[in-house]
Amino acid sequence: MFEEVLVKYNFKGIFTFNKLDNLTEKCNAPTDFSGIYLIYDNTELLYIGSSGQKINGILKTRKSNLGGIKDRIVNGYHPKFGKIRRKIIFHEIMELENIKELTFFWYITYDYKINFDFPTDIEKKLTDIYTSEFEKLPRWHKK
Repeated sequence: MFEEVLVKYNFKGIFTFNKLDNLTEKCNAPTDFSGIYLIYDNTELLYIGSSGQKINGILKTRKSNLGGIKDRIVNGYHPKFGKIRRKIIFHEIMELENIKELTFFWYITYDYKINFDFPTDIEKKLTDIYTSEFEKLPRWHKK
């Protein structure tokens, strides 16, 4: 569904996470770059997220804790689940929703060499594609 948008990003990765895993250890996303990430339960897309903000036309990459997109995935707050870090809340949500494993796909959209796409712009593009196909947001998105 998103291949046309994501095909150009060569700096990317994937990892899985289950209820017994430590998200900090499992996450293989970089700590010094920004981009977008997709979270799946089997084949269902649960969430589209981004790390890195456009401030006055300049990309600001997370510097706190781990940094970069990894810090956003691991320590960020998930908008639907309140002010609890993902590394904690995902275990609880997986238990509640009977999810055995999550799969994370991440893409660096702003690599300072080839790609200079602001993550929030790509996140919006992907969200628009999803919404036009399914007439709703992925279920972990805030309504």
